[in-house]
Amino acid sequence: MQTLTVGLAERSYPIYIGSDLLGCAELLLPHLPHKRAAVVTNTTVAPLYLDPLRATLQAHGVNMIPIILPDGEQHKNAETLGLIYDALLSHRCERNTPLIALGGGVIGDMTGYAAATYLRGVPFIQIPTTLLAQVDSSVGGKTGINHPLGKNMIGAFYQPQVVLADITTLNTLSDQELRAGIAEVIKYGLIRDLSFFEWLEQNMEKLLARDADALQYAITRSCQNKAEVVAADERENGERALLNLGHTFGHAIETGMGYGAWLHGEAVAAGTIMAADLSCRLGWLSKEDTDRIRGLFERAGLPVIAPALGVEKYLQLMGLDKKVVGGKIRFVLLKSIGCAVISGDVQPELLRQTLVANSAHG
Repeated sequence: MQTLTVGLAERSYPIYIGSDLLGCAELLLPHLPHKRAAVVTNTTVAPLYLDPLRATLQAHGVNMIPIILPDGEQHKNAETLGLIYDALLSHRCERNTPLIALGGGVIGDMTGYAAATYLRGVPFIQIPTTLLAQVDSSVGGKTGINHPLGKNMIGAFYQPQVVLADITTLNTLSDQELRAGIAEVIKYGLIRDLSFFEWLEQNMEKLLARDADALQYAITRSCQNKAEVVAADERENGERALLNLGHTFGHAIETGMGYGAWLHGEAVAAGTIMAADLSCRLGWLSKEDTDRIRGLFERAGLPVIAPALGVEKYLQLMGLDKKVVGGKIRFVLLKSIGCAVISGDVQPELLRQTLVANSAHG
């Protein structure tokens, strides 16, 4: 097991990364002093991992309240959030009752937002069970729900007390979900870690084959990168926005296609190709590096062509992005592999060219 720390002064917390951690009560018990916790999960994860977690907690006298939600991005909304509040209120959960998120990014985001807002804030623990959640959404305290007009537009910054990334849970992940997580792994190499990008080029097949050592290395390296960025800029006033490489385009894909039609990681992959293409058109990223990026996403089995929403629809949806300032879309772009920048000065014609060249026509 490896332990990292997200350094946020008195709100710092550990990330534990390793195998069979669901059975390691000693990692959770310090955060459960009142021997009671609500575990939020979904209909896919519950049959796999709820009982093992329950057994670990009950063996140490912890009373567990299970809250099982429907699975899928299309359920990441106010209505489903209400189901969490209903359960917490009906079980008379108090301010010292932690919420444990057991699942992927949707469960983590919604549980975190519920924790931030129930009784104006209760303790929160992350147990991510997808690669995407382990390397990205479980770390850093971004929580929230989707709105029909835009993804993640309603939420709060609310840090967990501990993150437990049990690599064993990835054994039950579908190949599609695994690949979606790899999109966020590649992102770290692109924005700030050239040597990690090169490692991914050499080890992509090992990751796809679920080699435990390769997965542990990739998860640890990704979390190290994210922890450093979050510690420097918790509320995304500067550097943290770089973590959104591909997300302005990607969120437009998710919203435009209907939540759940494309997995988040798939939309980020196609969005990252758009960001690389736009960087190339601006004269920043070389054609060679642009092709290299596309090649790695293709090897990972990820989409490199965005769906046919139409240029005007893309522009409309991207105008609802959280990074819009003064009505201007701010893009995360690449100067080179390993060096990302934020720019609001993109000529509209170049953006249109990128949208046409990298989306399906129909």
